[in-house]
Amino acid sequence: MIALPAIALLALALAFAYSIGAQYTGACMGMPYAAGAIRAEPALFLMAPLVFLGAALASEGVETTVGHGLLGGGPISLDLAIVIVASALVLTSAYNLLTLPTSTIQILVFSTVGAGLGAGTPVEWPTIERLMLLWAAAPFLACGLGFALVRMWDRRPPRSAPEHGPSRRVAAGLVAVGAAASFAMGANDVSNATGGLIQAGVAGLLAAAVIGGMGLALGALTWGRPLLQRVAFRIVRMDPVMAIASQIAQSAVILGSVAFGLFTSLNQSLVGAMIGTGLARRRTTLIGGAVRDIVAGWALGPVSGLALGVLLSRLFRAVGWL
Repeated sequence: MIALPAIALLALALAFAYSIGAQYTGACMGMPYAAGAIRAEPALFLMAPLVFLGAALASEGVETTVGHGLLGGGPISLDLAIVIVASALVLTSAYNLLTLPTSTIQILVFSTVGAGLGAGTPVEWPTIERLMLLWAAAPFLACGLGFALVRMWDRRPPRSAPEHGPSRRVAAGLVAVGAAASFAMGANDVSNATGGLIQAGVAGLLAAAVIGGMGLALGALTWGRPLLQRVAFRIVRMDPVMAIASQIAQSAVILGSVAFGLFTSLNQSLVGAMIGTGLARRRTTLIGGAVRDIVAGWALGPVSGLALGVLLSRLFRAVGWL
């Protein structure tokens, strides 16, 4: 018979995956949607199975990092895993309701650190330091790659067809890079929701990835449209070539990180790439108010995750649940 805490942890993991799936619809499919290459419903129906496949087929290294590399001392208790997932779920859902893009990864990692500190569990600081270095570098890597891709395109011989209003070929390219970003998101982000299952020994790597992948896909389908529209119409000022370059750069950075068992922010990589393409064209690609919202989300995510993780773990400890 499965213990009640294990059922509670599984339910929280599924709910968190659902929230993550909604959070990143804009980061994956916002570009092709904004350019008119695909409508909202087909975009979400395309994204959902690709997110699941990315989670199921390409997340093993990242699941290992989250499941075994953030807290030391062997498997953690079910109660501590519940604290971690609940903290990250509450914060991610709150940012979703505010339609404020943020880094779910940074929320999860700092919720884990906060819960570990509050419960007196050793934190694997070398892993945290590597992740923080990657988070700092990823937007700049994406910026440089986005800049280079646009410059390479602009050096091609000029063509008579205008870039505004995508042709069928350009529209197909936009949809393809959105699809690649969706696969990358599944591989990169599923462990945010299901790492706690691995940490507590409730599920193995593959089972956790499949469970999380189902939650991600469902969240994208049923709650993803508000974030999709926010990125598409309140953040982006780009032509189709810049959009394609931005998502190629984003996907390259994300999949490169995943290949080394690390994970980084989809939103931060995308915004860095967008800035790079804008610099290549000497344009402003981000709307000022949206930039302020994103920066606020990035700043609040880790701090709030750390604070809530410490608070909940100490509360559980005080009532004898840890």
